Amino acid sequence: MHPNDISADRSAIRDLLGAARRIAIVGISAKPHRPSNAVARYLRDAGYTIIPVNPAYDEVLGEKCYPSVREAPDPIDIVDVFRNPDEVMEVAEDAIAAGAGCLWMQLGVIAPEAAQRAAEAGLKVVMNRCTEVEHMAMGRQG
Repeated sequence: MHPNDISADRSAIRDLLGAARRIAIVGISAKPHRPSNAVARYLRDAGYTIIPVNPAYDEVLGEKCYPSVREAPDPIDIVDVFRNPDEVMEVAEDAIAAGAGCLWMQLGVIAPEAAQRAAEAGLKVVMNRCTEVEHMAMGRQG
């Protein structure tokens, strides 16, 4: 993969999470049991600003929900994707346009073409590394 793919580099992922402040969760759900909500709650509790993105909802987790990354407030450090793989290229383009620093694709949402496009545009890319356990293991400590 592209050199900006840091999926296998745990220290690079820790550094990325350590420097991040604002994380857009694309595909967040209003259903509490969904993985996107578990990750969003954990990250918010860890001190990150969460920006919910899903055109189906006005509000999620008590926060205004934006219809796309392009319409979310900037800056965005990480775009964390919980969408169908065929929708990820659009999210990648939105992340590039918004000036995000990273495109993070959740398990089951891997889209190699979108990853390549994001990496070529200078975004860090994380693929297949994003369960709640991974976030908990690599996120900020207390």
